[in-house]
Amino acid sequence: MKIRFGYVANATCLWEASPAKTLTFKRFTTLGEEEGLAKLLNVTKQNIENTRRILYYNTAHQIELYRLSSSIVPLATHPDIEWDFVTPFEQEWKELGDWITQHALRVSFHPNQFTLFTSPQPHITKNAVKDMTFHYRMLEAMGIEKQSYINIHVGGAYGDKLAATARFHENLKQLPQQVKAQMTLENDDKTYTALETFHICQKEQIPLVFDYHHHMANLCEVPLTDLLYDVFSTWKHTNVVPKIHISSPKSETTFRSHADFVDIEFLKPLFKALQELGQDVDFIIEAKMKDQAMLKLIEDIAKIRGVKRVSGGSVIWK
Repeated sequence: MKIRFGYVANATCLWEASPAKTLTFKRFTTLGEEEGLAKLLNVTKQNIENTRRILYYNTAHQIELYRLSSSIVPLATHPDIEWDFVTPFEQEWKELGDWITQHALRVSFHPNQFTLFTSPQPHITKNAVKDMTFHYRMLEAMGIEKQSYINIHVGGAYGDKLAATARFHENLKQLPQQVKAQMTLENDDKTYTALETFHICQKEQIPLVFDYHHHMANLCEVPLTDLLYDVFSTWKHTNVVPKIHISSPKSETTFRSHADFVDIEFLKPLFKALQELGQDVDFIIEAKMKDQAMLKLIEDIAKIRGVKRVSGGSVIWK
């Protein structure tokens, strides 16, 4: 069983490398249209450049997984701007995509919690379609739209989970098919359990990104090994290795919050279930310390009997 490791957005070991520098709409309007656009271009250029630095860093450390920041382009979907963020940076986007392709990196996006399809309000669904399409356009600009996924949560229950689930299936019809084809769903820590998310994924033929921490905070009645077997079945039509999100609780009283690093003891039931299934998986680390937490976790796992580290970012578990 091979496990590859990755992390989210920021490489904390790099100096001033945030790929999510921002420009608020208020600041944009204060600057005026010409100066505001110049600032928008400048901030986006910095974010793309820092993304490139992070990709180089990942390759140097043999880290093959990475979640791109959703904030590379400020104000991309703001209704009063909706500017062309592709044309001015065609070469830069292409360079990112070429690096990703040449080094066989697995990258993804994870839009914010407001990108959902369960709302009874039509404008929420409209905005979700817009946001998903925006992320897809970034993947297109990099030339990796057929090999990368955009992950979201199912959404809220609004007091009636059955009705909300039915709305999800209906509202999802508004999403362009090519975008839906690159979509994954993730179980959450309060509302939709992994089993409930699985049933939605099964119906829509959408891969399920299993979040172990969320599962432990929002348990379902199915044993973990059986649950993972179902989760992995949602990936079969993709020929892509299933992805799992990893983090551990900040404390017993703040169980849902992510700790700075990952407690390996917290993961032991997951390791046991994975060993029983013998399934290769990709881990995305969602701990607060990002790449540092990921590298420490790899070292901790590599100390376990029967585990061999085979690269900077992966292990084989015999």
